[in-house]
Amino acid sequence: MIVAGVDIGAATAKTVILDSDGVLSSSIMATGSSVARAAEVVTEEALDKVGLSMAQLGYVISTGYGRRAVPFSNKALTEIICHAVGINSVMPQARTVIDIGGQDSKVIGLDDNGNVINFVMNDKCAAGTGRFLEVMAKVLEVGIDEMGFTSLLSKNPCQVSSTCTVFAETEVVSLRADGRTREDLIAGIHKAMSHRVVIMGRTVGFNQDVVFTGGVAKNIGVKKALEDEIGLEIVVPEEPQITGALGAAILARSEYGKLHKN
Repeated sequence: MIVAGVDIGAATAKTVILDSDGVLSSSIMATGSSVARAAEVVTEEALDKVGLSMAQLGYVISTGYGRRAVPFSNKALTEIICHAVGINSVMPQARTVIDIGGQDSKVIGLDDNGNVINFVMNDKCAAGTGRFLEVMAKVLEVGIDEMGFTSLLSKNPCQVSSTCTVFAETEVVSLRADGRTREDLIAGIHKAMSHRVVIMGRTVGFNQDVVFTGGVAKNIGVKKALEDEIGLEIVVPEEPQITGALGAAILARSEYGKLHKN
């Protein structure tokens, strides 16, 4: 029994392959211009890692913004459901999930059984998303992978008050012209971004244990800024980008079991 969960986000496509015993492999790649093509390639890559082919997939569930454009999917489910299942499987103690991806951010509240009790999502504005960091990295001429550790060197984080990406970019350019260090600028950017996410998530609440997922979770500076904002320790999974795909794969395994229970 081989199943797959395919999570097609605006920035990255992820696939997790499962069998009856657990995770066999996973793969991540840029979504690019074709959702269908990205879904196919990322799934084939994950299968190739363990010597399998598309023909051997017994069931596939797709999730993410491009979930309905995956041609080989048996079922499409929302990323909220899939993230909850994925997180609960690896961190059953989690009660709050902060997920920040390339084009959206979300806060999800979970009960003791890992069920979603509330959530809020920002998918209309780039502020508070990975795209916001990409824009700021370009302005500061720094690699996006360098931003996290660079921000930890800050002695006096800048105050970036704008909540709009365009206006924040102008504000950062002005602060740089005033001679503020790159470290302080990046720390200020992380602080502003985290503040926006926390304000958005107040309707859900931040209850221990808090888990941080999505591509931005790999940025240690954003993690620290979020911890400072909510006053709680935050845990980042070993691979924070695949939790949605993992949840989809777990649900696919369940669906496969229902179809073949006899």
